[in-house]
Amino acid sequence: MARVIRVLLVDDDALVRAGLSMMLDGAAGITVVGEAADGQEAITATDAHAPDVVLMDLRMPRVDGITATRRLRARSRPPEVIVLTTFDTDENILHALRAGAGGFLLKDTPPAQIVDAVIRVAAGDPILSPAVTRRLMDRTIAQAGAYERARTMLAALTPREHEVALAIARGRTNADIAAELAMGVTTVKAHVSSILTKLDLDNRTQIALLAHDAGLP
Repeated sequence: MARVIRVLLVDDDALVRAGLSMMLDGAAGITVVGEAADGQEAITATDAHAPDVVLMDLRMPRVDGITATRRLRARSRPPEVIVLTTFDTDENILHALRAGAGGFLLKDTPPAQIVDAVIRVAAGDPILSPAVTRRLMDRTIAQAGAYERARTMLAALTPREHEVALAIARGRTNADIAAELAMGVTTVKAHVSSILTKLDLDNRTQIALLAHDAGLP
């Protein structure tokens, strides 16, 4: 039997949490194991329920969503985090992704896409809403010193790892990369794991951001 994905809902609006809970609990292979009203409660709820995926709001009292995401992703066995918010400013998007979020969705995202995002992120594939993707592609995210730093970091990769990193930056899945580079999916996963270790990154989204920082396609 396939593993059931355990989800924690974090939002200071009880009605939003109730709606998400009804939607996700009705999806096959997903169960909502807990709720939290702010980032501090999210930490406590994660300790209590060990979720696989946390749906995280950004603007909340006490501890905001970006701070909570950073704290959760710093753990030895961190849950995946999907930011679900109405605030899609460039700063919010980049701060959330750099904090380790594996996805960034807007609250007007159709329910079926939210369910799909939970399943994909739980499997290790990052997900961004189309609007967020367009904003990231239109923005030059390399800031002072970031370009050279990113180039230096990527120089530590082998030629094959560099190809895999570029494919990740283009949004390719493991299966896509395997087909494009003529290697097995297991080999692709090994390269991705090696890249994350060498570059001290948390997930594929951060690999893509680093490649964009370096000015690579």
